[in-house]
Amino acid sequence: MRIHLTGVFVDDQRKALRFYTETLGFQVKHDIPLGEHAWITVVSAEAPDGTELLLEPAAHPAVGPYRAALVEDGILGASFAVDDVEAEYERLVARGVRFVQPPTDLGTVVTAVFDDTCGNLIQIQEEKGQP
Repeated sequence: MRIHLTGVFVDDQRKALRFYTETLGFQVKHDIPLGEHAWITVVSAEAPDGTELLLEPAAHPAVGPYRAALVEDGILGASFAVDDVEAEYERLVARGVRFVQPPTDLGTVVTAVFDDTCGNLIQIQEEKGQP
């Protein structure tokens, strides 16, 4: 068994698609119109056949209060692996991404957390090598 698909709720699917592709660098895997919304998934350019991230419309009434509580408590919507958090942080800041937590050494990992402009806190994480 392996993870094929995971998702984040987004306020505006088109805005989210632009952010996740143009700003973060993911690639579109699926963009299938489904009436008012669409089935939109993105994948890492480094792993185009890997796990897909669904940009799920936040239309259900329960989503708003749920996401607001998560953000208020600092709970992540997703976590992405990177090779170098500091370099990725600098790249994203240069693209206008607002971080709510700068690169932070937590012992075995270095993390940073940003606002995805679509209602979620997203973490980038670098696993540190063992001494």
